[in-house]
Amino acid sequence: MGINSCGTTLIDQGTFKNIGAISWDTTAKTAGFTAVAGTGYFVNTTSGAITVTLPSSPTAGDTVGIADYANTADTNNITIGRNGSNIQGLASNFVINTEGGTIVLIYVDATKGWLSIDAAQTSDIVNFVTATGGCITTCGDYKIHTFTAPGTFTVTCAGSPVGSNTVDYLVVAGGAGGGTRGGGGGGSGGYRESSGTASGSYTVSPRGSGVSALPVSVTGYPITVGGGGTGGFYNSCKGTSGSNSVFSTITSTGGGSGGQLTPSPATTQAGQPGGSGGGGSGYGAGVPHPGPSVYWPGGTGNTPPVSPPQGTNGGNGHTPYSAPQITGGGGGGAVCAGQPGQSTQPTCVRANGGDGGTSSIDGTPTARAGGGGGAGAHNGDGGAGGGGDGGPEGIAGTTNTGGGGGSGSVCAGNGGNGGSGIVIIRYKYQ
Repeated sequence: MGINSCGTTLIDQGTFKNIGAISWDTTAKTAGFTAVAGTGYFVNTTSGAITVTLPSSPTAGDTVGIADYANTADTNNITIGRNGSNIQGLASNFVINTEGGTIVLIYVDATKGWLSIDAAQTSDIVNFVTATGGCITTCGDYKIHTFTAPGTFTVTCAGSPVGSNTVDYLVVAGGAGGGTRGGGGGGSGGYRESSGTASGSYTVSPRGSGVSALPVSVTGYPITVGGGGTGGFYNSCKGTSGSNSVFSTITSTGGGSGGQLTPSPATTQAGQPGGSGGGGSGYGAGVPHPGPSVYWPGGTGNTPPVSPPQGTNGGNGHTPYSAPQITGGGGGGAVCAGQPGQSTQPTCVRANGGDGGTSSIDGTPTARAGGGGGAGAHNGDGGAGGGGDGGPEGIAGTTNTGGGGGSGSVCAGNGGNGGSGIVIIRYKYQ
């Protein structure tokens, strides 16, 4: 049998017995009611779920028994309403949700409230994680907390190994801004997730392979959701990298900004390192050409390094023999590296941003953390997962995906901003 507290406690118990002054009412209950101290009840949920409300203002030593009459509590649950008192020391209702479930409770004091005195052993008591914070949704027996802005994930019950005491997670940092003047696309924010096996075995990206869920304790966990970097401005400043996202011991690093051509004096730049690296800039007019085999490199991804990697490298910008062939590299994505801006005389190859990772942690398969497209003679597409396209004006990465911004073209286009990150936490609650 199982008894759980809507995210708190489950008790496996196959029998019941009279304790102290308790006596059993042999007329089965078929609708909700308020229990009387000293009485045990058979509850028949054949026609639907029933709530049994515990006595108000109980006295130490009061007892109540509840038993699943028709072995249907697994389909139609029996909720035990706490009526203002704690149960097992927690301010949560209980739910009998296993066929044949039976429990006897005794009221102790205001701190512990009602305690089970009919569990076979302590290991039969199964707690589930209970928490608040973010936007909370449910998917079957699992709760999902989504943070699109900073907040706090507050755990009020840490659970137990038999129920749940770990949480799965997806932590995506802010994507970087794209370059300009034929620059590189912005790198995606770092992408880190657990394997999902602790809360439903949902689909995860390769970044979650073999990664354990996180244990939690009764405390508040500050959540940081990284903002996206700004895109480069023509003839002005370069793009900036994204900001980190943090949950507990997991930090995902902001994406690296894309390189770009800057005037007076004319120079080009490599892509910057980050969760995923930014694309390298293409060479432009007025920049001394170093030779056909030299390029401005893309930024290094997975910086600082974690395992599995949180991202990939940005693509290299190519070296043209004349200004019209400028093409910056694509920004790296969570799973795939940014494409280089290659030259096949007399044309260039478009530099797409790398693709992000796909996870169904929130119930729907969603791609996040795509790299921004490079720009120049040919403009690259943003990577799957919110990466912005390169173009005459770089397109911004999608909000709350960690997508990198696309680069602006050589014709005075500005770079797109990076998309903000996201933090999602999931756990079994019943």
